Amino acid sequence: MFENLQDRLGSILNGLTGRGSLSEADVSAALREVRRALLEADVALEVVRTFTEKVREKAVGASVLKSIKPGQMVVKIVHDELVEMLGSEGVSVDLHAPAPVVIMMVGLQGSGKTTTTGKIAKRLSDREKKKVLMASLDTRRPAAQEQLRQLGVQTGIDTLPIVAGQSPTDIASRAVQAAKLGGHDVVILDTAGRTHIDEPLMLEMADIKKKANPHEILLVADSLTGQDAVNLARNFDERVGITGLVLTRMDGDGRGGAALSMRAVTGKPIKLIGTGERMNELDEFHPRRIADRILGMGDIVSLVEKAAENIDAEKARAMAEKMAKGKFDLNDLADQLRQMQKMGGMGGIMGLMPGMAGMKDKMASAGLNDKMFDRQLAIISSMTKAERANPDILKHSRKKRIAAGSGTDAAEINKLLKMHRGMADMMKAMGGKGKGGIMKQMMGGLAGKMGLGGMGGMPDLANMDPKQLEALQKQAEAAGLGKPGALPPGLGGLPGGLPGLGGSKLPGLGGLPGLPGFGKKK
Repeated sequence: MFENLQDRLGSILNGLTGRGSLSEADVSAALREVRRALLEADVALEVVRTFTEKVREKAVGASVLKSIKPGQMVVKIVHDELVEMLGSEGVSVDLHAPAPVVIMMVGLQGSGKTTTTGKIAKRLSDREKKKVLMASLDTRRPAAQEQLRQLGVQTGIDTLPIVAGQSPTDIASRAVQAAKLGGHDVVILDTAGRTHIDEPLMLEMADIKKKANPHEILLVADSLTGQDAVNLARNFDERVGITGLVLTRMDGDGRGGAALSMRAVTGKPIKLIGTGERMNELDEFHPRRIADRILGMGDIVSLVEKAAENIDAEKARAMAEKMAKGKFDLNDLADQLRQMQKMGGMGGIMGLMPGMAGMKDKMASAGLNDKMFDRQLAIISSMTKAERANPDILKHSRKKRIAAGSGTDAAEINKLLKMHRGMADMMKAMGGKGKGGIMKQMMGGLAGKMGLGGMGGMPDLANMDPKQLEALQKQAEAAGLGKPGALPPGLGGLPGGLPGLGGSKLPGLGGLPGLPGFGKKK
């Protein structure tokens, strides 16, 4: 989402940080470029104007600390103002009200309301252990109620039974009543949308609000719509009164202007962001972390949280025991690749690692992307149980069969086997020190550099509260992991660079520590 803006701001601010001293003319020239970059990213003009004025005031009169260069001071000021623009603190969905807490979802047609309703219900059920009831109030769109029912079946969340001919306000009353009788903690009302804002829609929303008395009214907006989303938020806030925003399609290739403008224009917090199509791809919105990503500082806390959610403790233990015996077969490699995919793939992980965001293009040109993982998993899936357990039996005829089954060729199969051989050799050399595989190694290395204890260098995430997680970011910066453009020292200290995968430097990647399968041949 923010890649173009990240590249533009990165090059502008890097030009400043290299200088010994800054004049007012230097700051003005840089701010002109920042202003242009924000406008190109589709940020609202009034927001850009306020932002650049605030940065200018602070930058020109800034008392520069002895240990900091003036350029770095400007980067800090830009960062702080970005955080301020996005809303200085992350705000989660408020459930502090008598049960059942009513959450009303509003927005235009096609913004992703129904899917987001399912995602929020699943999140509250899984994380907060709440009993949730979902109800569709969209009586106009064909199959809208059926779509929500299917999502309920898929996620195991209760949905209100469909009664033909009922009006949206009647359904809202019945949903609240059913939630009270069913002992539900939360009821989520998925309202109807339109292709544009119109008077009947606003009147219907007002009637539902009066009838259901929602504690939260969340506006679902497509982050790819840019300036239109800002006008939409303003209209809904004036007519219905919203308590927060949910931005969908934050994984798209939009320019990010809506996300940067909506909080500043409406004064309402962005509470959640949709980062993909799957039902678990919904994250809380943390302004500081987003600002860090925009300025190429990475996001250690989100990386640790993703690892905590996706690293299976039982599998990690079983793998550690296998590694202690020097065993690492193709089934283990497939598990590691799937874990990396769950965490957002190579691009997603690199985007969260300090100083690594700019590496994405170089990696893509070297053929290192998530499609490579898909091909490798397809190759492993096309093998028999015996072949996965003992790759040494793979001769020409077997490779020919696997290539036909996976839609690849012998060269790719050989590359995968070479990658596995290098990793297996390294695991054997490490003995029992592997402790949990690629993802565990990665997190252990970063955590070790930040002086954190826990299993295999990984902090004990089960016992960490959100404040401790936030403290990780500060520790990361103290360890030199938060500087834009700098390769994080935490990676160099891992066995073989990136998660224990061989020590070779990839051609054309500026000395990036070894990546999957490119280790030295033993």
